[in-house]
Parts: sequence; C-alpha cells; structure tokens
Amino acid sequence: LTLHRGFSYVDLVEGLRDGRFYALKRILCHDKEDRQAALHEVEMHGLFDHPNILRLVAHCMVEKGTKHEAWLLLPYVKGGTLWREVEALREKGTFMPEQRILLILHGICRGLQAIHSKGYAHRDLKPTNVLLDEDDRPVLMDLGSMNKARIEVNSSQKAMAVQDWAAQRCTISYRAPELFTVPSQCVIDERTDIWSLGCVLYCMMFGEGPYDAIFQKGDSVALAVQNPIVMPPTTRYSAALQNLLSSMMTLNPQERPSIDDILHQLEGLQPAPAGQDTTRI
Repeated sequence: LTLHRGFSYVDLVEGLRDGRFYALKRILCHDKEDRQAALHEVEMHGLFDHPNILRLVAHCMVEKGTKHEAWLLLPYVKGGTLWREVEALREKGTFMPEQRILLILHGICRGLQAIHSKGYAHRDLKPTNVLLDEDDRPVLMDLGSMNKARIEVNSSQKAMAVQDWAAQRCTISYRAPELFTVPSQCVIDERTDIWSLGCVLYCMMFGEGPYDAIFQKGDSVALAVQNPIVMPPTTRYSAALQNLLSSMMTLNPQERPSIDDILHQLEGLQPAPAGQDTTRI
C-alpha cells in the first residue's frame, strides 16, 4: 500500500524481526533545502514522547542517484485519519455524536498543549493530519510545518517572508486569517493552531471544514476568513460546544483562548465518570 502525499510517499511495511506493521514515510529531496526540511521534521519528532503525537521509530537518509530520500519509520495507526472517519459518517448520512467529538477533541488538545508548552506551533493542523487508533485516541502527525510559536514581524520584508512560508506550508482552508495578510508590525504566535483547531472541530460537527467548499469552488478563502464564522443551525450539539467553537474562530488572535483555556472548558463539558453523581448549580 503506497499513499502519495505531495512530495512524499507512505508505504505500509512489516518489521522482519517483530512482525509489526509500520508506516514508512519517504520524503523526496531534490536539493539541500529539501534535505534540511526533512531533517527538521525528524528533529521536531525528537522533541516529544506523548501519546497524542506520532512517535518516530527510526530514520535515515537514502541516496537515490543525484537525489536523496529521507525515510521516516512511524507506527502504523490502524484507524486511519480523522478525515476518513468524517467522510465515512457523511456517506452514511450521519453525524458524530457530541460525546465522541469531546473525546477526540480532548486528545487533540493534549497533543497541541505538549507542542505549545515547548514553545512551538504545529501550523498545519487539519483532519488529514490527525490519526485515530482503535480506541478513538487521536494522534497528531506531519510535524514538517512545525516551527517556533512566536514570530516577531518588524518589517514588510519579514511580513512577506512569513506570508510566503504560510502559503507553502499551511493548508489554505485551515489557515488562520493573520497568515493571509501579515502586517509589517505584529507578532504571530501559537494561536494560529487554535483557529485550525476550530476548523477541525467544525469539520467533526458538520462533516466538512468551514472553508473546504469555498476552496473547492475556487472562491477566495483569504476573503472568506475575514468575516465572522457562520454555523449551520443545529440542535444536535450543546450551546456550550458551539460557543467553544466560536471562541476558537475569533478573527483577532489576541482574543482566542489558549490551549490551556480550551482544555479547562472541555473539562466542564465532559460527562462525569461512571458512578459519580454531579450537582448542577
């Protein structure tokens, strides 16, 4: 099984010694810059040992004539991506129940919290970059776009460089508004991930990301993200969950909650463990 992802391929391989299945990500490197980008991804994996972030088992650089391939050996997560699960539910004409959304969202937030606590941001959070294991435990993957959370912009040249980088590395329909038109004096921080997290939550609730259809139609996502998010009317989900989504997708990044704030709010939304009574005030 080979999956083609941009400039990389993912093969399903079996370990000769342990008989386990693994995902072998092969990144095509055409020049030194590509090799550095692949090694950056390896380095990012090395920062974490967390149940909600995909572990790197092994890596190497393989020469292919004048070119190179970076090989990243990763655990095989049987459940596939969150996007595949959302698609399967949509095809059945059903939606994800709130308790399942809360369980998955909590795990994604724990992974993001680990990334943010080390001073980094994921920068390309989307349903195809979240794997689900058999227990619905989400695992964040594709750490190649990760970089330092805080980016200080103090010139139009730096602003354009950040904007160009985001256009290449951050998926357009999950990209935060502040990355489309970067001001010449500003600070970009990890709250770009909070916007993307809101888009992922929207996707779990409504079967597609809020800007997926706009992108597919060829309309301007850059223009669409400058307007407040409009949610389809629904009685499926609690007002508290809808309010949490709205808070993540606030246009002004300074007004978005931090990942710690979101986890705190999620604890209030989670059902009480079995056998425990709760008193609502």
